[in-house]
Amino acid sequence: MEIILSNSSGQPFYQQIVDQVKKLIQAGRLQEGEALPSMRQLAKELRVSVITTKRAYEELEQAGYLVTVAGKGSFAARPAQEEIRREQDARVEEHLRAAASAAKAVPIPLEEIQKRLAAYYEEEN
Repeated sequence: MEIILSNSSGQPFYQQIVDQVKKLIQAGRLQEGEALPSMRQLAKELRVSVITTKRAYEELEQAGYLVTVAGKGSFAARPAQEEIRREQDARVEEHLRAAASAAKAVPIPLEEIQKRLAAYYEEEN
């Protein structure tokens, strides 16, 4: 499991761990039932405190991305589709808010932004 932490991201390390593990699970690079490193092992690999990895694992478990089995370890889980959808909606909302704020600062008229969004939305990948 590859996790890269950044001192300059502005996000706490535990949140960076949470976000990256979620992305690995959503992308299928971390399969349901696959064992994650122990909290101590991950803390050592990332050079952070065990408290940091403990908080990340607790948040992942609360969100349904992780299952911990006493004496066996922590395993990737597939959260309910509603949870994934809610998180994706929140990310889109965040980007739309940022785009609206940037457009107002320029200023770019709302109609122009709507046209551009529609064009991007219709683009083929």
